[in-house]
Amino acid sequence: MRALVWDGAALRYTQDHPRPELPAGWARLRVRCAGICSTDEQILQGYMGFEGVPGHEVVGEVCEGPPEWLGKRAVVEINFACGSCPACARGLGRHCPARSVLGILDQDGAFAEELVAPLANLHEVPAGVDDEQAVFSEPLAAAFEILEQVHVPPGSRALVLGDGKLGQLCARVLHHAGAETLLVGKHRAKLDRAATAGVGTCLLGALSPEQSWDLVVEATGSRDGLELAMARVRPRGTLVLKSTVAAAHELSLAPLVIHEVTVVGSRCGPFPAALAALAADRISVRELIDDRFPLSEGEAAFARARERGVLKVLLTP
Repeated sequence: MRALVWDGAALRYTQDHPRPELPAGWARLRVRCAGICSTDEQILQGYMGFEGVPGHEVVGEVCEGPPEWLGKRAVVEINFACGSCPACARGLGRHCPARSVLGILDQDGAFAEELVAPLANLHEVPAGVDDEQAVFSEPLAAAFEILEQVHVPPGSRALVLGDGKLGQLCARVLHHAGAETLLVGKHRAKLDRAATAGVGTCLLGALSPEQSWDLVVEATGSRDGLELAMARVRPRGTLVLKSTVAAAHELSLAPLVIHEVTVVGSRCGPFPAALAALAADRISVRELIDDRFPLSEGEAAFARARERGVLKVLLTP
């Protein structure tokens, strides 16, 4: 089958990648649309040591599996858990030590004609949500995870650092939850897109040095983001870390102790909340799409995704 394959040194398009086997209790999906994520970029820089087909933001049509699923559109939770370990028994499948992760760890991903996934990981896409909205389900769910982990009362002050794809979604979710939200980044054109959704925006260089926030979400995707976030959270405030970067951090964590800051690592989140928000048009995502490429032009799609000011780039088989 056709696929984009990362071999640890180069990303290449092939027409003869092996079709994935279908284990019992899984479904085969024909990929309809997939999104390039910042994590995919990190994989191409060595993150997780992954080799194979990347891609984890996906909408597919079930083409093989139980009759009740055939022909349905689905999005896929990316952590494929064993279902039998202590973590899974506690409902923490995304932290299963034996898990594979779609397009990230030991599991070929979405930049291909087909993928396979456990039935337990599928969520049917509502009829009113088109493919280009639904492909945001995974990152939007990650943004909603903040509300699962942190109490965000209406009127609380929230700062989101990073005007990229995930930062944009986090800011929208917090704004919709009633927080006084400010999205900070380096690109005025990107910030303007958040402003159309009602989110407050500010260029990084225009932040006042003495300002601090109740909640700071670090979504810069850079090694320097954590230090900046630590400087902006108020004493006894909460710092949510969203970035996954291949590079190592080298900084003093003493300010976290001195200021008694709560630090929350935050990764994947609730797909039902994301799909419901898309279906009700509570969270807008269309303005985040910058370009679309066929799978055969995947290398060009990644080059486009790296261009300054570009947000979401989509691939279609």
